[in-house]
Amino acid sequence: MEKTTLSATARDIFGKKLNASRAEGHLPAIVYGQDKANEPVFLNMHEFTRTYAKAGHNTIIDLKIGQDASSNILIQDVSIDALTGDLTHADLYRVNMNQAIRTTVPLHFTGNAAAVYQQEGTLLTNIEEVEVETLPGKLPANIEVDISVLDDFEKSIHVRDLVVPEGVEVLIDGEELVCKVDPPRSEAEMEALNEDIVEEIPAEEGEEGAEGEEKPAEGSEAKDDKAEDSAKK
Repeated sequence: MEKTTLSATARDIFGKKLNASRAEGHLPAIVYGQDKANEPVFLNMHEFTRTYAKAGHNTIIDLKIGQDASSNILIQDVSIDALTGDLTHADLYRVNMNQAIRTTVPLHFTGNAAAVYQQEGTLLTNIEEVEVETLPGKLPANIEVDISVLDDFEKSIHVRDLVVPEGVEVLIDGEELVCKVDPPRSEAEMEALNEDIVEEIPAEEGEEGAEGEEKPAEGSEAKDDKAEDSAKK
């Protein structure tokens, strides 16, 4: 498999001054872990965005900082501007390739469930990732879940059914439901659901409130206008 690489430069700019650097295409980041000093760095925004889309949080990346020796890292976390959706910061975690790590791996659902396309059921996914422990070099990009075994509404897939690579230990309960197919709703269920929705629609503004209460005939402004008209007469 082709190795994922990323380059960085040392950073000595912090705080509000980083906004100008971001505008120039530099993404601030911090490299930490393995009992070493934290290293503030700049990443190329375009390069990191492309790498992050490919690697996610569970692919070992070869990080080169200037002329220093490269380090094996994981993208631990990223910060995103809530208004623009732009990346604003990244946390990069150094890993020891000889030391087991704990992280989450996404589930990749493959195949077609006959209970969906033949019996009009709905696929229900209960979890979309699992926590695992493994050596960094054996960390899978994802774990495939073949849903083609779901050919009726009685079958389901649990964590114990997942096929994981050798050397990878799944840390959550094997009885945890991964996915199943729910049968289509009956006409009676749909009617009951529609009735519940109608009951939850609030009354329109200005309509009669609680039972027994009447809407005022006229507001205070209308009464004042009538009083003023009477005085003129």
